[in-house]
Amino acid sequence: MKAVRYHKHGGPETLVYEDVPEPSPGPGEMLLRVKAVSLNRLDTRLRAGAWPPPHIPGCDIAGDVAALGPGVTSPKVGDRVLLFPGVSCGKCEACNSGQQNWCLSHKVIGWQLEGGYAQYVVAPAINARPIPPGITYVKAATLPICLSTAWHALFTRGGLRPGETVFIAGGSSGVGVFAIQLAKLSGAIVIATTSTEEKVEKAKELGADHVVNYRKEDPVVRVRELTQGRAVDLAIDHAGQDTWEQGLSLLRKGGRIVSVGATSGARFSVDIGHIYRSEISILGTYAYTPGEFDLALRLVSLGKVKPVVDLVFPLEEAAEAHRRIEKGLHFGKVVLEVS
Repeated sequence: MKAVRYHKHGGPETLVYEDVPEPSPGPGEMLLRVKAVSLNRLDTRLRAGAWPPPHIPGCDIAGDVAALGPGVTSPKVGDRVLLFPGVSCGKCEACNSGQQNWCLSHKVIGWQLEGGYAQYVVAPAINARPIPPGITYVKAATLPICLSTAWHALFTRGGLRPGETVFIAGGSSGVGVFAIQLAKLSGAIVIATTSTEEKVEKAKELGADHVVNYRKEDPVVRVRELTQGRAVDLAIDHAGQDTWEQGLSLLRKGGRIVSVGATSGARFSVDIGHIYRSEISILGTYAYTPGEFDLALRLVSLGKVKPVVDLVFPLEEAAEAHRRIEKGLHFGKVVLEVS
């Protein structure tokens, strides 16, 4: 089969389109004929040095069931499915309590396991979900990681309630476009940031009440104006070093900030006095559960939350797709179509 993988760490040029052996499903597994796979910042970090080569990235996968391993009765061969990317043991205390993301053996397809930048991928059959009616393979591939992460950050960790004000840094990112929609659907007041006027308008179309172009305005000053000095109840941050202090400074007393990632770096200084005087809660979110994904996916099936596709590239142009997201040109999800 054809696949894209890296044999050494480095820039997008290290991605190689080549022939690799086709995998075979084992007990409890299925073979998926990949039709589309979307990109995440995780893919670029793995390629740059976060996971040893050779490796096939790609966590967000949609396609057709091609074959079933021993003992598998569902899904059926030919079914259109997307994959929940997290793989856990299903037996430990964390898994039995519904916290599969806390499982000590937790792995992610496309990270610790070979991913979907390929014509075929093997995955546990239990990870398959039917693609909602009317949703293309390309749109389905935008959903798993970013939709689940947005849900987990906003509700499970952030405890967002109707009427609260949430600040979403990076509203044009994969997580951002879903966070805007989910937060607005929950009855929150949504303030987001982005980098161009075109992206400002797109974020408003998704439901953001206010969008700040951080290249033109200071988000801290503008958000204080928008909230009449009250500040926000919840801040969602995935950039890390560049925006962390900004998010902390925007919280009201008793506010919460949820860290989703650190794409701009993970080191920063913290004023501990500000944290305890203002009773701020700092929360982390590393993964998500199948149950959270299923709840969020139901909203997609009902047409309440919409996939957001930026650009589609053929699999063999994966390097160019990586360049696009590393330059921050995208709004929503960049997708590779697999032929």
